[in-house]
Amino acid sequence: MFTGIVQTQAEVIAIEQRDQFRQIRLQVAPEFLTQLEIGASIAINGCCLTVVQFSTNTVSFDVIDETLRLTNLGELEVGSEVNLERSLKVGDEIGGHHVSGHIHTTGTIDTITASDNNVAMWIEFPAQFKPYVFGKGFIGVNGASLTIGQVTDQRFSLHLIPETLRLTNLAEAKPGQRVNLEFDQQTITIVETVQRVLQEGKA
Repeated sequence: MFTGIVQTQAEVIAIEQRDQFRQIRLQVAPEFLTQLEIGASIAINGCCLTVVQFSTNTVSFDVIDETLRLTNLGELEVGSEVNLERSLKVGDEIGGHHVSGHIHTTGTIDTITASDNNVAMWIEFPAQFKPYVFGKGFIGVNGASLTIGQVTDQRFSLHLIPETLRLTNLAEAKPGQRVNLEFDQQTITIVETVQRVLQEGKA
């Protein structure tokens, strides 16, 4: 379980292709790895991965082909910057919203408009997820807990403040780039429950 509050960014320093999976090694600030253990969970661009190796300032993960296909982790290259968040501990402050680290789909950045104080971004997403997307709702974008602005048929807008831009790789995002999306689980549960009740009422 995570909060969607990105704690740091890391650079991909090595990618090794193996049989049906890829091992990715990141260079990370040493303080982020304090008290880390093999088997610990870390969200990489919002995707929960398991630590398989680490040193003072590096950490490695095995990413299976299915995860590479369903998320933007398959597009990483040496030099790419990723968002990181360690798993939530009992008693930790939840500054964002509960996120599981299980990516539902990816979206594509459509437009980006910068102003003096923030960045407005429109993201296209697959139509089947429309029931879970509404204005002022929560969404995880590359692991960052954000509030949805406007919603159209297959797009939603975000307004990114300077602190979000400073802490996440969304500051370097470009139109056409894919981002990982995790929809709010409470919203999914409510929507699907209501849909089921309505369907049963018609039976």
